[in-house]
Amino acid sequence: MSDAETRLQAAKNRMGTFSKAAGKVMQGFQAVAKAATAEGHFDSGQRELIAVALSVAKGCDDCILYHVDAAKRHGASEEALIEVLEVAVEMGGGPAVMYASRALETWRTL
Repeated sequence: MSDAETRLQAAKNRMGTFSKAAGKVMQGFQAVAKAATAEGHFDSGQRELIAVALSVAKGCDDCILYHVDAAKRHGASEEALIEVLEVAVEMGGGPAVMYASRALETWRTL
């Protein structure tokens, strides 16, 4: 198991623990997440890539792990990831460059 896979599993475990502690809130959050990534004008992979870009701009390591994994599972390409990372860098400046490099590394190691 790669380091990224280990970190992803740890993040999922933490979310599971919080979900048990705050069940009603997490049920609502999971409903929002499911609706937000459902196919519409954008397919699920594209929606997950948007989530990666937002994760980079917000600087959330665990979000990057989670949404890169989901984007890959939904068939997104590395080329598409790089394009959304470019937009994230435009919007997030220098800190987003650091998180964009983490997102690309995560993509290549998951």
